[in-house]
Amino acid sequence: MSLKVYIDGKLHAKEDAKISVYDHGLLYGDGVFEGIRSYGGKVFRMSAHLDRLWESAKAIWLAIPMSKADVARAIEETLAANSIEDGYIRVVVTRGPGSLGLDPNLCSKPQVIIITDYIALYPEEHYRNGLEIVTVSTMRNHPAALSPRIKSLNYLNNILAKIEGMQAGCVEALMLNHKGEVAECTGDNIFLVRRGELLTPPTNAGILEGITRDAVIELARAAGMAVEEVALTKHDVYVADECFLTGTAAEVIPVVKVDSRIIGDGKPGTITRDLIERFHKLTRE
Repeated sequence: MSLKVYIDGKLHAKEDAKISVYDHGLLYGDGVFEGIRSYGGKVFRMSAHLDRLWESAKAIWLAIPMSKADVARAIEETLAANSIEDGYIRVVVTRGPGSLGLDPNLCSKPQVIIITDYIALYPEEHYRNGLEIVTVSTMRNHPAALSPRIKSLNYLNNILAKIEGMQAGCVEALMLNHKGEVAECTGDNIFLVRRGELLTPPTNAGILEGITRDAVIELARAAGMAVEEVALTKHDVYVADECFLTGTAAEVIPVVKVDSRIIGDGKPGTITRDLIERFHKLTRE
């Protein structure tokens, strides 16, 4: 069965899902998106994702031509049309077709696109044994130039860092901000465990405030763990007892080596494993 893609109010077969080559989302990366998960036919934290989508759109002066309730309904209808229960949802809003110039006022109408499919970001053995990552020279976008909290269609910053990491033999890479502080990875937020305390960079470190990140912070605090959002350096990473990443597609994944330095005892730590289990219970049960 061919997957169906939602574009501007209609479902199209995947191979027939098309937008204009004059769409400013294609020409200039002018648009926003969200990646969302569904578990057992239920969309995980739909309202939080849609709130973030609307905030990103507002930040770039983009008016989404649907209500949140209508987008939520369209997401559920697209999942149902594709018979997907445990899957991945990509909601994209582009500026719409316009001219070859930059002027967004010449774009006719924003396009709302919903793709529902399956995704496996990392092989299963990485969840069991942990990831090795590397710090790359590609710096996170300066927040005074473009806020990293806008989840825009221009992901070149992350892609360049991803290429650099893959050239070093790693499937994920750690990015620093303009101050040399730890920001986030190319597609995931980062957490450290130090003396039983959970540490993660704050939003003003130049990160995207992840939905999974927030869920893990809530789970940790509910379990009585101390959580601090604090500026971190590479030194903090190197001397951490544990390290893990969070993201919509990745969920919670351990990191056991950074820049060839072994983290902790080189195995996924007890707090990391506990939070993986808690997140699985939250999403699966």
